Amino acid sequence: MSAHAVGRGPGADGRAVIVGASVAGVRTAQALRREGWTGPVTLVGDEPHPPYDKPPLSKQLLTGAWEPGRAVLLDGPAAREAGITLRLGSPAVRLDPAGRRVSLADGQTLSYDVLVLATGAAARPSPWRPGSGLHVLRGLDDLLALRRDLELPGPVVVVGGGFIGAEVASAVRARGREVTLVDPLPVPMARLMGEEVGAHFNGLHRRHGAVTAFGTGVESITGRAGALTVRLSDGGALPAATVVVGIGSVANDAWLRDSGIPLEDGVLCDEYGRVPGHLGVYAVGDLARRRLPGPGGPQRSEHWTSAVEQAACVARTITRPSAPSAEASVPYVWSDQYDWKAQIVGAPGGARLHRLIGDPDGSPARFAALYSGDGARLTGAVLVNWPRAMLMARRLIAEEGALAHAERELTATGQVSRA
Repeated sequence: MSAHAVGRGPGADGRAVIVGASVAGVRTAQALRREGWTGPVTLVGDEPHPPYDKPPLSKQLLTGAWEPGRAVLLDGPAAREAGITLRLGSPAVRLDPAGRRVSLADGQTLSYDVLVLATGAAARPSPWRPGSGLHVLRGLDDLLALRRDLELPGPVVVVGGGFIGAEVASAVRARGREVTLVDPLPVPMARLMGEEVGAHFNGLHRRHGAVTAFGTGVESITGRAGALTVRLSDGGALPAATVVVGIGSVANDAWLRDSGIPLEDGVLCDEYGRVPGHLGVYAVGDLARRRLPGPGGPQRSEHWTSAVEQAACVARTITRPSAPSAEASVPYVWSDQYDWKAQIVGAPGGARLHRLIGDPDGSPARFAALYSGDGARLTGAVLVNWPRAMLMARRLIAEEGALAHAERELTATGQVSRA
């Protein structure tokens, strides 16, 4: 099959290889079948486990409310029924675009006509290396190792106050353990939602019995599991049985560095997932650094909803190359922390908070924070325990709705708590 015959529409019978078995890879494989791709579809995963969903790692799986099987996205029988071949437990180690071949760590080589790169992102490595007892949380093996260490008696220290760190702290408290959350910023969530709303998240930790050491960094972590010491930049020291480090992520693109694929902390691609200069090669999910319409440079979107939407877009582009379509998507991410379900839509970061509707201190709390970049249009919102408000805000952002109109719609069902 020639390179120019790839993706000649529904019924295409070329060999599709998808490298990466998280939600973006799985949904791409499934979407290809829905779009009429009849050729072989192979899904490569570096872990031996069946493909699974990752958001529950820091939520239901860490609390123990779920066992791992409940997070499976695609098991063997479902894969066979869909005609998807699973190649698990052997990561891709090299790509030869000229020869259209992917080499795996076990020595096997896969040939392809269409290749989708979906290897996602990994936890940013910890700069601290004690003898044992330190964890990051990005995969199922990380989760299982952390759950084992949480059986050790003693306090837990979480380094990093972003979503992962906050969710881990919440899950640890749900297990009845002492936890201290450390971050160099006085208000960690200010990075995403500004200091005023971020301060309510600070208070959430304290109300649920977590200790916060915000505004101070970590100098060192020493010792072993069960007897660790976390030394802080303000001179303090925290004892810990277990330490969890959540300080961001890095794209899983190291295996592509000698391939000629354009990289920039991820794979550069257009809004349809197409990799420039490499016909038949696409990127999707956390790995994809997309060039989007409008101002701003290429960006990675590490959100579950975005990964699912990108998967559908790439499958349509592969099967209908003459008429690709990319739906305009409003960014969306959620976080479960204690008794709060926080949902963020649009782009509140960098915009100005204009109105807080509802009550952050209620029992239960319910509020919506509205943001605008220009004072006229609604550009972002943070919603807590208010699904209806989230749906309204997402619709209005997509429609480039007026901020005043958003305020009227939301205040019709909530109580204004600040002007």
